[in-house]
Amino acid sequence: MPDAIVGGTVGPSGSARAADGTPIAAALGPGGEWLVSERMPRYEELAWRGQLFMARAVVTAPVIFSTAAGTGGPFIWNGSSKVNVVPVAMGFGQTVSTTVAAALGLTGGIGQVVVPTATTAADSLTNMFLGAGQPAANAYRVATPTAAGSFFLPLADVDTGALTTGVGGFNWVELAGMMIVPPNAWVAVSASATATTFVGQIALIWAEVPV
Repeated sequence: MPDAIVGGTVGPSGSARAADGTPIAAALGPGGEWLVSERMPRYEELAWRGQLFMARAVVTAPVIFSTAAGTGGPFIWNGSSKVNVVPVAMGFGQTVSTTVAAALGLTGGIGQVVVPTATTAADSLTNMFLGAGQPAANAYRVATPTAAGSFFLPLADVDTGALTTGVGGFNWVELAGMMIVPPNAWVAVSASATATTFVGQIALIWAEVPV
């Protein structure tokens, strides 16, 4: 069979956003080559569709991932049957030092068919298209799942030194969709050891995509 011929228009792409299902010409160079660029920021499309969310938790002494009680946070439970939760990024700022050296990262598990117990409301919950709707998943500051996390993905460390010495600060980690949290599963920020006295502002950003 002959190769398919894909046509386009020489010159820069237009400035208007086409509606879903509308044919639109691709931008071509003068030799017919594809003009490819990351025209919009990486997560703009998800945000524009109202599928990108952020939960923030003010956490004191996050527990070790192998402890179920008070896991988090934030703690995201996907109680929906219609979407997968895809962690996109984690950011945190340490405001009080820990007396126990530890790593922060993600933990999670499956089989959470009922609402976790001992939940505390997330300190803020935001659709990244400001003013758009709420997520299908539930976000908490901390919660207690039916079973402790089954893994630990370390992403950053927390410091034991005084913040006035220049340690600590802000951390931002891109997760790039490396994890899928299906219905009746959960994901939460946790620690490699219970970080006694640590206080931090922690944000978890995720996308919700149809199952």
